Amino acid sequence: MAKTTLTPLAGYVVIKRVEEASKTATGIFLTDSAKEKPQKGEVLAVGAGKEDKAPQVKVGQIVYFKKYGPTEIDLDGVDVLLLEEDDVLAILE
Repeated sequence: MAKTTLTPLAGYVVIKRVEEASKTATGIFLTDSAKEKPQKGEVLAVGAGKEDKAPQVKVGQIVYFKKYGPTEIDLDGVDVLLLEEDDVLAILE
């Protein structure tokens, strides 16, 4: 079966969440229902810039994004997020 390609439109970004460790600093393991969804992810695709401005993020970068900004999409069994570039808060370097 062919792999689906998701190309965001101008001003949008596709991100895959980066999962955090499921163990606390004190050694307690957390269940999936007890964990908050991370607000950190890897940029998979970037649309053309908005209003003739070049995008500020690049594919492969790890970024922090707004908690309530993204739209969740199932892309060939992989959960990805589609959000506006304005919802990206910072780039982790």
